[in-house]
Amino acid sequence: MFKQIVLSFVATVFCILAPASAASPEKIDRRTDKALAEFREDISGANDVLAKAAGVLVFPSIKKAGIGIGGEYGQGALRVGGKTVAYYSTASASVGFQLGAQARRQIIVFLDPKALQKFRASDGWEIGVDASVTAVTIGAGGAIDATQLNQPIVAFVFDSKGLMYNLSLEGSKISRIHDD
Repeated sequence: MFKQIVLSFVATVFCILAPASAASPEKIDRRTDKALAEFREDISGANDVLAKAAGVLVFPSIKKAGIGIGGEYGQGALRVGGKTVAYYSTASASVGFQLGAQARRQIIVFLDPKALQKFRASDGWEIGVDASVTAVTIGAGGAIDATQLNQPIVAFVFDSKGLMYNLSLEGSKISRIHDD
């Protein structure tokens, strides 16, 4: 009985997380604008970090769920010079000790122009394989010291909703879904 419940839950999770199709560019841009505005508003130092960025990849909502087997999915926009240049999805699957569901926002900041160029030239980009990304989890009212950021790529995870044991960016595959 327990096995049937777990399998039903996992099947439901993947149906919820798996996209039927990519959201429209306009919808992704609206969500991206909102996520960036809230990042700037809620996180002290966010403006300084964004001002230093060669590019910013914003995923306004990444949904993750699982019981033993899990998955996550989200869609976002790459902004260079404040303008959207392409649209991307992020997805990953995992097996292991995990339980729960979560929605979060993720902003990947390319502080090194060469790292941004390598990302844009890639066909599919996997965190931990194609590049090392320093992850920073920020709670409400958090602060960032931009002078302490010395990595070429930094990811900020914020506005987590729900409860999920096992938060990792490793293995997340990022793929282009639309060009602007």
